[in-house]
Amino acid sequence: MHLPTRYATKFTAAFISLLAVTLLFSLAVHSQEPAQDKPASAAPSQSPAPAPKKLGTELDDRSLITNTDLITLTVTVTDTYGRYVSGLSKGAFAVFDNKQQQEITFFSDDDSPVSVGVIFDVSGSMSGDKVKRARDALSKFIQTSHDSDEYFLIAFNSRAQLLLDRTRDGDSILNKLTFVETKSQTALYDACYLGVEKVQRGSHSKRALLLISDGQDNDSRYTFNELRKLLKESDVTLYAIGILSGSDAGSAMGMEGQGVLDELSGVSGGKAFFPRSAAEMDDIFEQIALELRHQYSIGYKPDSFQNDGKWHRVKVKVTPPRGLPRLFVRSREGYYATAGAR
Repeated sequence: MHLPTRYATKFTAAFISLLAVTLLFSLAVHSQEPAQDKPASAAPSQSPAPAPKKLGTELDDRSLITNTDLITLTVTVTDTYGRYVSGLSKGAFAVFDNKQQQEITFFSDDDSPVSVGVIFDVSGSMSGDKVKRARDALSKFIQTSHDSDEYFLIAFNSRAQLLLDRTRDGDSILNKLTFVETKSQTALYDACYLGVEKVQRGSHSKRALLLISDGQDNDSRYTFNELRKLLKESDVTLYAIGILSGSDAGSAMGMEGQGVLDELSGVSGGKAFFPRSAAEMDDIFEQIALELRHQYSIGYKPDSFQNDGKWHRVKVKVTPPRGLPRLFVRSREGYYATAGAR
């Protein structure tokens, strides 16, 4: 059909108008589609950035899980005269987990600070000059310790009490012990239990307890076996200083107290001392402070780690460099295979 020119022009204009309206409507509908339907790579640069992850999200959990099977050991090396041996390389050490040698993946001999729990017996059995002698000797420990060490002070008689929580002021520890009164029964196991819990929340990865007592317990809720198991599970090293008078040393109770302190310190990789004089006590406190500053930190990931809760016995051996005599190693005896068993 042939239209006159004026009708053809009107028809063309109407068609163009209709086409424009249709196109605009299509664009409007497309622009309202949800943004997530678009491919991520095509997102415009002006799109808002995703919100930052909060602590405890999946990313943080992954990084924590990665290291849960890392076992760390604090190792003390001495010579035949009891002197600390520093400067050994990683190659001088061998670690055996249930008699299987492991690859050492972490090694350090830095003079690093320690979180120290000072557990002081103020029960009736510490009467006389025992407390004063122990406090005076404790000042030697603080003077010799690392400047960045942090301290927790727990005093105990019939109950354990936290007197100072996380301080780097060693003088405040001594001041708190200046006017203590000795009385009542002895809850030694409860005090050590509290000490382990406190230092495990400390700022430093190296953790130790300094127990000053005659070793007698007669008023704790926790038992000896419960405390012993806790020390085996933890990475806290216990050093015990038995404050015994002349009559204590040969008595049945004195012998029992020495046995308790020996066992608790030994299972944690620490040591018990029983000074017989004020001068010897000063030397011992200074010796413990020096030991904490001359220790090695060794870490490894056990082969085929299984989170089964079983006890793994650990043995650390050291091969002395040529020309050195036999060396002695002290560390904790093992660990329970649970997630986070550091």
